[in-house]
Amino acid sequence: MTAERPSLRFQTAPADPADKWEFDDKPREECGVFGVFGSEDASVLTALGLHGLQHRGQEGCGIVSYDGRFHHERYLGLVGEHFSGADMPKRLPGNSAIGHTRYATSGGTILRNVQPLFADLALGGFALAHNGNLTNARYLRESLVEDGAIFQSTSDTECILQLIAKSKKAKVVDRFVEALHQIQGAYALICLTTNMMIAARDPIGIRPLVLGDLQGAPILASETCALDMIGAKFVRSIEPGEVVVISRVNGKAHVESHFPFPRRPARPCIFEFVYFARPDSVIDGRSVYDIRKKMGRQLALETGVDADVIVPVPDSGVPAAMGFATQSGIPYELGIIRNHYVGRTFIQPKQEIRALGVRLKHSANRDVIAGKRVVLVDDSIVRGTTSKKIVQMVREAGAKEVHFRSASPPIKHPDFYGIDMPSIDQLMAAQMTLEEMRKQLEVDSLGFLSVDGLYNAMGAGVRNAANPQFTDHAFTGAYPTPLLDHSTDRSSRDYQLSLLAEEAAE
Repeated sequence: MTAERPSLRFQTAPADPADKWEFDDKPREECGVFGVFGSEDASVLTALGLHGLQHRGQEGCGIVSYDGRFHHERYLGLVGEHFSGADMPKRLPGNSAIGHTRYATSGGTILRNVQPLFADLALGGFALAHNGNLTNARYLRESLVEDGAIFQSTSDTECILQLIAKSKKAKVVDRFVEALHQIQGAYALICLTTNMMIAARDPIGIRPLVLGDLQGAPILASETCALDMIGAKFVRSIEPGEVVVISRVNGKAHVESHFPFPRRPARPCIFEFVYFARPDSVIDGRSVYDIRKKMGRQLALETGVDADVIVPVPDSGVPAAMGFATQSGIPYELGIIRNHYVGRTFIQPKQEIRALGVRLKHSANRDVIAGKRVVLVDDSIVRGTTSKKIVQMVREAGAKEVHFRSASPPIKHPDFYGIDMPSIDQLMAAQMTLEEMRKQLEVDSLGFLSVDGLYNAMGAGVRNAANPQFTDHAFTGAYPTPLLDHSTDRSSRDYQLSLLAEEAAE
C-alpha cells in the first residue's frame, strides 16, 4: 500500500539564550532514537522509550507511527510535555513507530529540524531518525542542491533522505544501503517504511544502538536504559557497520542482518562512558556505572591528595567520586546539593541576578564542607566557567582547601560527530597549561585522568596509537573519519544553510 500524506502536529520554537553555556558548562547531549515494530501500543511504548532517552536531548522530540497511514508529530521541548495522556493511541495509531529526542548539533533549534524526518518517496512513505553527525553533509548538500534537490530543513539528516530519494535501486533497503555508502561520520539510524523498520550503525560504531524484544515485538534504542523503561528484554548491541531489517514473515516479526561494509575494528565514542550515557545503561557489553566508578578509582591512583572529604559535582560526577573515595579511603559526602527543578526560563536578564545562576542549580552543604579539605570530583572540564563558580561557592561555605579532579583527560579538541561543545578557542585545556587552569579555577590543586588511565578504566589495556580502540579525539585529536566539511578550504567559506529566517517565540 502506498502511504497517504502523514498527519502533522507542530509547535513553535523557544528562543535560545545568548550564551547557552553560561549556566551548564557541559558538552551538550547528542540525540536519542527509539523504534517499535509489531506492537499495538507502539506509539505509547515509543514515548516511554524517549522518556528513558531524555538525557540525550531536551530541545525537541517527535514520533512517527504507521497504521496504513503515517502519523507524525514533532514539538520543541521535553517528551513529557507533549507525548503523554490517554489520547496517545488515537493521535498516533498503529503497531509500528519510531521516535527521536534531539539536541541541535547540526542545524538550528527550529521545528523543521526536529526529527523523525518524513518524505513521500517513489516506493512509499519513509521516516528517519538519526543520532550522530555527518562529516560530509555540507559537501553532499551542495551536490544535491546543484542536482535539483529541494531541502526543507537545515539538518544534516535530510541529506540521507535526499540520497535515498535519488537512488534508482528497486528495493527500499538497497536504496538505503546505497545512501549509507555515500555518507561519512557518525550515525545510528532507525527508519520506518510501510512494511518494515530498518536500522543501521556507522562502520566503526561511534554512536550506540541496541536491539531488544518485548513479547515478540523487536525494539531498537540508543541505550539499554530505554529498554528497561518499557520492560523489554535486551537482545544484543547492533554491530558496527550492521544494517538490520525488521519485517513481518508468516505473521511474526523477522529480523535480518546485513553487513554492506568491509569489517573494521570498532571505535565507539568514549565520551558515552565519560558523560553522555545514563549510568544504568550497558554499552557494547560495558556497564556505564561500573566504568565511571573505575575512572574515579584510577583518578585517585594518579592524582591522590591529602583531604578530609570527597564531594561529587552533581550529578555527572557522582560515580567517579564514589570510586575516588573508595580508592583513597577518604569519606564520600554530598557536599553539593543540586536543584533539579530549575529550567533556563527562570534565568533573568539582569546581570546581578544572572550572576547567581549557578546557585539556582547547586547549593553548598555547609555542614559537610566547613573547615574541611575538599576534593571536588567532576566528569570533565570544558570552559571552566561553571567549575570556577562551584569552587567559589564551596570556599564561601567555609572549605579550608579546595582541590578539583576531572575523571576524564583534558578536552582539547572539538567534536564533529554529534556532540555540541564550545569551539577550540573556548576550551579551557586547549588554551591554558595545567598551572594556568589551576589559577583560573582558584583551586589548591587540579588533576585530570590520563588518557592511558581512561583506557585502563575501560578495561582496554594500553591505547593503540596506530589504531585506537575508541573514538577519543576530544582528548587526543585523533579523528577516526575524514572531516571533509571541516577541511581548511571548505570551512573557510561563507556558508549559509538556509535563507529562511525563523523567528522563535518563548
